[in-house]
Amino acid sequence: MTPEKESNGLDNYAFTLEGRFCDLPDGGEELDSSMDEDSNKLAYCVTDVPPWYLCIILGIQHCFTAFGGIIAIPLILSQGLCLQHDGLTQSHLISTIFFVSGICTLLQVTLGIRLPILQGGTFTLLAPSMAMLSMPEWTCPAWTQNASLVNTSSADYVEVWQSRMRALQGSIMVGSLFQVLVGFSGLIGLFMRFIGPLTIAPTISLIGLSLFDSAGSSAGNHWGISAMTTALIILFSQYLRNVSVPFPTYSKDKKLHTSRVYVFQILPVLLGITMSWLICYLLTIYNVLPTDPDQYGYLARTDLKGDVMSRSPWFTFPYPGQWGMPTVSLAGVVGILAGVISSMIESVGDYHACARLSGAPPPPKHAINRGIGIEGIGCLLAGAWGTGNGTTSYSENVGALGITKVGSRMVIVASGVLLVVMGVFGKVGAVFTTIPSPVIGGMFMVMFGVISAAGVSNLQYADMNSSRNIFIFGFSMFSGLVIPNWILSNPKAITTGVVELDQVLQVLLTTSMFVGGFFGFILDNTIPGSKHERGILAWNKAHEDDSSNTLESGEVYNLPFGLSSYLSSSSWCRYIPFCPPGMPSSLNGCGADANSLEPKQPLGQPEPAQIIVGVGL
Repeated sequence: MTPEKESNGLDNYAFTLEGRFCDLPDGGEELDSSMDEDSNKLAYCVTDVPPWYLCIILGIQHCFTAFGGIIAIPLILSQGLCLQHDGLTQSHLISTIFFVSGICTLLQVTLGIRLPILQGGTFTLLAPSMAMLSMPEWTCPAWTQNASLVNTSSADYVEVWQSRMRALQGSIMVGSLFQVLVGFSGLIGLFMRFIGPLTIAPTISLIGLSLFDSAGSSAGNHWGISAMTTALIILFSQYLRNVSVPFPTYSKDKKLHTSRVYVFQILPVLLGITMSWLICYLLTIYNVLPTDPDQYGYLARTDLKGDVMSRSPWFTFPYPGQWGMPTVSLAGVVGILAGVISSMIESVGDYHACARLSGAPPPPKHAINRGIGIEGIGCLLAGAWGTGNGTTSYSENVGALGITKVGSRMVIVASGVLLVVMGVFGKVGAVFTTIPSPVIGGMFMVMFGVISAAGVSNLQYADMNSSRNIFIFGFSMFSGLVIPNWILSNPKAITTGVVELDQVLQVLLTTSMFVGGFFGFILDNTIPGSKHERGILAWNKAHEDDSSNTLESGEVYNLPFGLSSYLSSSSWCRYIPFCPPGMPSSLNGCGADANSLEPKQPLGQPEPAQIIVGVGL
């Protein structure tokens, strides 16, 4: 799901900067040519350190951008964990995933790929997790589905959901060891040699399509509210994205004046959710929504989990093993492995996109190996802490780099610190549990649709006029929908006589992304076809870049704290896949073409205030 930014149009401009490189001319043709010329200019490149206040404000924006995906995962998992009516535990899960996402972000920026890329929960692990929790032995007891029968403090109920969480934890921790091995051993390059667009497209698309039931269940609690949420997000992100809004701004030169900000392009999902949330609150306090739990629309009220805010602690400190000792099942591990492989493929694409948008050279092999390995360690930490999920690179935040034109990794360091802080404040997680389920369902309608379309977009590299490619994609997609649906309808159909094998097949064959990706991989690598027809050549070319206008590789990707210098003094380190091959020549600032990258400003000078307005909302 790698976002590709166009080099023209207003999509790359969330705000206008005065005097440096974002002055927009009045004339039509002059406007287009100016944008073509200036679209690649950066206010700050990867190795620059913006002023501390700008780091904090831009870091907050990156956190807001990632909120949708981070919050959605524990809310979806709560259905499989039997936590639909336990808002307090949901808030603990949200705090935990915030905390772990912040730690993994800091690890990735400092020791991993070292690009400005945020880490968070991944939907690629959500599908096999839900498939595992749908197995007969993990099906939620009927009494947990009735809010009047659930006593969240009872030992029986706590054991019901914690036993399922511990099973998820163990499977994720063991599965993540595979990602650590693939990353630090350099095997990711061998994997990518056999994986092309016709494997990636059905795999990513089926992640979104397989979650249609969760979206429908949440949205169906009040279709009017969910439709309003969807409509607002579409309105802000598509129809109003090029509409600028005047905001008061203060600078030393112009004092108090107004600046136009593309606010709808920056925060469409957050604005849509907030407005729908506010409307639900007004409908609740005026009792427009029904007060009877048996009436349709009752779940759209905002006071259903009102006690969560008062019961949740101000400070909470997530720690490894907080839900008990993790357990391991073979079926769960094998299912998680399918998600881990998909996550690695997606992350490699995100690394290249992030490098392009942040003014960095294409990531070398040692940096990619290190990034994948650190993501594996992040999944290991997520499993140990008990988020019920892993971590991956966030495509949404890669796209935000193209909007803000600030590619400094110090901004992402600030985002990581903010996520850790939010994970420690228990009230933050509690706030998000009060979002009505129809509002969440409306967000899911947009989010899962975009994920599905992002997978299909990978077909642009393949020749879709070829009957071979049409057959492979069509068969893979249809099989990924039919087979899991039939297995779920007939859970006792798989009886090999070996219980462990039955469980493995049950999880794999109910994971849509595995079924579709498996058929796409096998057919694409066995049916005769040229590399051009398969899209391999175009795919590889898309991941190459002209680094003549960017920083030298060593300046960006070498390890910090003098580790690269220390390791380069040992000849044996050149044989380690995740170590830099040698010390590069140092650079002063951004060693890039002056027409492509703006020189960094001295820290003593104030940054143009419009950047702050553009992201400080």
